[in-house]
Amino acid sequence: MCGIVGYIGEKKAYPILIKGLQCLEYRGYDSAGIALISESGSLNVYKAKGKVADLKVFCEDKDVTGTAGIAHTRWATHGEPNSTNAHPHYSASGRLALIHNGIIENYLTLKEKLIARGISFKSVTDTEVLVQLIEHIMISNDITLLEAVQVALHQVIGAYAIAILDRRHPDTIVCARQSSPLVVGLGAEGDYYLASDASPIAEYTDRVVYLNDGDIAVLQLGKALKVVNIDNETQHPNVKQIDVTLGQLEKGGYPFFMLKEIFEQPACLRDCMRGRINVDADRITLSAVIDYCEKLVSARRIVIVACGTSWHAGLIGKQLIESLCRIPVEVEYASEFRYRDPVIYPDDVVIAISQSGETADTLAAIELARQAGAFVFGVCNAIGASIPRQTQTGVYIHVGPEIGVASTKAFTGQVTVLSMLALCMANERHTIPVELYKEMVRELTLIPAKMEKALKTNEQIERLAPIFTYARNCLYLGRGYNYPVALEGALKLKEISYIHAEGYPAAEMKHGPIALIDSEMPVFVIATRDRLYEKVISNIQEVRARGGRVTAIVTEGDTQIQKFADHIITLPDTLECFQPLIASIPLQLLAYHIAVCKGKDVDRPRNLAKSVTVE
Repeated sequence: MCGIVGYIGEKKAYPILIKGLQCLEYRGYDSAGIALISESGSLNVYKAKGKVADLKVFCEDKDVTGTAGIAHTRWATHGEPNSTNAHPHYSASGRLALIHNGIIENYLTLKEKLIARGISFKSVTDTEVLVQLIEHIMISNDITLLEAVQVALHQVIGAYAIAILDRRHPDTIVCARQSSPLVVGLGAEGDYYLASDASPIAEYTDRVVYLNDGDIAVLQLGKALKVVNIDNETQHPNVKQIDVTLGQLEKGGYPFFMLKEIFEQPACLRDCMRGRINVDADRITLSAVIDYCEKLVSARRIVIVACGTSWHAGLIGKQLIESLCRIPVEVEYASEFRYRDPVIYPDDVVIAISQSGETADTLAAIELARQAGAFVFGVCNAIGASIPRQTQTGVYIHVGPEIGVASTKAFTGQVTVLSMLALCMANERHTIPVELYKEMVRELTLIPAKMEKALKTNEQIERLAPIFTYARNCLYLGRGYNYPVALEGALKLKEISYIHAEGYPAAEMKHGPIALIDSEMPVFVIATRDRLYEKVISNIQEVRARGGRVTAIVTEGDTQIQKFADHIITLPDTLECFQPLIASIPLQLLAYHIAVCKGKDVDRPRNLAKSVTVE
């Protein structure tokens, strides 16, 4: 959601900034802009509604010289998407330009005060209020930009990641963060890079500083990085080394990142398990469980908080932990949990799941849980993100950068980590027989190979996809561990093809959704062989009796469901608890190919953002 890029150094800034914006397109946006301090010393701001490509066209005949600049992709919150509301925003005198991710909640109050002092506004955004406030403070008090930022941020309520240029100081960028991610890259030649996440920086440096909430950084050419807080207290940031390759940020011959990431899943899960499952495949070792064993295994209750796809992974985690560890588990939408005045006990464990590690609602839920004294455990993909830094411990899923907005490999990575966590805790609690534990560990190591077999359904699904492009509504059904898979399959279809779809427990169909079923309603059923198999067959027959068209995801060798389904997709057999890892593959492919048939931009679906860093 929104993207920030910045550069100051000896190189030409414009190519770096434009390329950086292209790296951040996956975050979701509706306009783009750039500010450069030119060779002649002018501060030039260029903005365009639409894509980064539209901004490039707009800049073709403009002065894009200079070695210092900031750039932004905007996902509209305050004010419609247009070039006026796009970032960067000038201050009243044109001396400053500012970009901003987040929301200034008290912007109207601040704006009214500034208008009363004679300052006029060109946009309706909260961001312009901030840049006008900073300049007003700087001029009125004759203080430096850094000092003005500190004073201004004392008055601000909300979330922000900001970067500011001052044409009178072309060798400096001032940036700050509060509840919105910001990463500073340290170049080898004393230059600096700035971004919302590490992807635009990876090409130029592997040394980064993740700013903490309340940090204000001064990036000054040829000088050491300066980080203070709003009270001017010096901070001592840690320099991290990132491990992101350019190949991970490119499509690698695939037409879309989403398809690439679907096919990466077997390799990603091997990476996820590497070093955590021993060579004999009979034991799982998680350092978080070793270091905090007493807290985890003695938990009175576990509460999982997450949003979207991560919430679906949490539903699978609930069944795994309850079944194997015999600890009660609740799964909460983080966006509801934070406002619900939930009952939290000091001996609760709260597991926060987020691919990006920057989801605003999940971060707020973490803070609520910590204030109540709960032990907070993070499951995250992005190294150095906010959630790993704000939880007591946790596990990275290690699936590499996920660029496609519709999550695929992060979902299976999260389920894999939750599977390992449940097994590890069950072994420590002695709630699982040793032989069953070893059998499950061995089976988990076989999942990547079985995923590779599942991916061979791609051509079949590509042929089936055109049949469903006409649909306006779809129903996804599953039971047990496969109910969350039905939810996830429906979400994928909604996200990228814009077809309304609902996931339901198959047994709940007769409590309402069955009224919708007719010959125009495609129904996708996850019907792999497990303890509920016979009941799912009955559910399929109920659909068929009402004219519904059934596509069934079944275990290879199944001949019974063929009698009742219009289309069959077969998958390798596995343990019931690991079926979601394999069954999710054809549903991801189905959503992808239907969206392609409908001519949709799979990687950048409308109105969606990869990382939801505001409410």
